[in-house]
Amino acid sequence: MRKLLIFLVAALTLAACSSTPAASTAVPAPVSSADLAKVTLRVGDQKGGSQALLTAAGLVNTPYHIQWSTFTSGPPLLEAANAGAIDIGAVGNTPPIFSAAADAKITVVQVGQKNGPGDAILVPGDSPIQDPQQLKGKTIAVAQGSSAHGQLLTVLNKYGIAVSDVKINYLQPSDAYAAFTQHRVDAWAIWDPYTSQALLQAHAKSIINGTSGTANGYSFQVAGTSALGDPAKVAAIKDYLARLANAQKWSAQHKDGWATAWSKVTGLDPAVAKAAVDDGATVPIPLDDKVIASEQQLADAFTTAKVIPGKVTFADFVDKQYESTGS
Repeated sequence: MRKLLIFLVAALTLAACSSTPAASTAVPAPVSSADLAKVTLRVGDQKGGSQALLTAAGLVNTPYHIQWSTFTSGPPLLEAANAGAIDIGAVGNTPPIFSAAADAKITVVQVGQKNGPGDAILVPGDSPIQDPQQLKGKTIAVAQGSSAHGQLLTVLNKYGIAVSDVKINYLQPSDAYAAFTQHRVDAWAIWDPYTSQALLQAHAKSIINGTSGTANGYSFQVAGTSALGDPAKVAAIKDYLARLANAQKWSAQHKDGWATAWSKVTGLDPAVAKAAVDDGATVPIPLDDKVIASEQQLADAFTTAKVIPGKVTFADFVDKQYESTGS
């Protein structure tokens, strides 16, 4: 079990002051097919992520070349985007907030939303804790900067529990799983597929999840701002975003096929992969003011908790003109 969790960390961790506005210039004019064919789009990915999804959906054959780079989580992926080492990549709802707090040269260009439970707070099956109000005074494991970290802060705020009223242990999933199953922590804030794994294999119980409104379920496509100044790369990015949106729709309509493909790529137990997929798919949605407001609320929660310095204005790092919700 621990070996599997260690593998999952390396494979699937999804994890996350003043700000510099994202570039928001006119989209460069279209380029010719010949020029597009010369493009190498450098895409940051995580194991079992965008490349696996496009392949499973039959949409991986692009009119330009894709150079895939695999990252263990969102923060290093966005560091690479900031440095110009990749052009675009997918992350969860929290890493862009941390990048924005660091004045990174990144631009959020597309959003998807998981339409199921998503992040959850788990307790052992024999725990007396029945609801989030009982978390006061407890020890909670969570990966720092992850989407689950954001949900945990939101849950504490919702139930009137100060961060100082709990003990937060910052642990990556493999270490958190060990601490959780050995009762060294009282609760675990975590995301799928780890949630499904703990529920199925460790007989955990969930006391709250994303269906309660405490997690927005967003994931983002984030580009390095330098890539958005290159007309040929912009053409490739727009095509890539449309393909991803269509692949997300495919996964929502072909859950068994996606679960099987995901299990093969990641090494997940097929039952865990199926449970995670059945919990809900990530589908493309408009990158609108509602999304920005929700992320701003999350950013403010991190600021209030003094996890990030100062205030982040999330809208300054968003450019809506590149997005696609597919066909």
